Amino acid sequence: MSTESAVSEAGGPGLALAPDEAGDPVIDVARLRVALARLSRKLRRHEIAGLTPTQLAALATVGTSGPMRLGDLAAAEGIAPSTLTRLVTALEESGYVRRGADPSDARASTLAITQHGQDVLERIRSESTLVLAASLSLLTPAQRSALAEALPVLEQLAEAPGASGSAGPSGSSGSPGSGPSAPRSR
Repeated sequence: MSTESAVSEAGGPGLALAPDEAGDPVIDVARLRVALARLSRKLRRHEIAGLTPTQLAALATVGTSGPMRLGDLAAAEGIAPSTLTRLVTALEESGYVRRGADPSDARASTLAITQHGQDVLERIRSESTLVLAASLSLLTPAQRSALAEALPVLEQLAEAPGASGSAGPSGSSGSPGSGPSAPRSR
């Protein structure tokens, strides 16, 4: 499948995948990106915990990974140490995480999610699921069927190497598993 530049409906240059010899459909990549970003923002809107998207992502990472060193969290989230310090302080003050000594290195700290943090994450996940379910109920049966068929492909895209970093001009964000090339402030 070849790629060609296009001007998207989103108002900027886009990238469209041209049909190959098999006649596969054209995908307006910019339009897909905008739709996914809007859906993501819609699902992140919540009133439960007063968390920023960056704080929520960090809390979810600690909740999923278990206790972790602060440097490991900064690397996992692709954020600068100064940003991490402010983020962790806010999460601690809210009672969502607790800082402890690293048993393997007295100079380092670990971060663990509290029960309150786990409860908040679960409530946010439930609320997001309800919001999405309500939106899906507005679709026609044919639209829901098309979405169900696309779900494995969307999951594959979400897990594909390079899917989590910012893509450069070639569309690659580095070697697989390398993560973001530099910390970013959020």
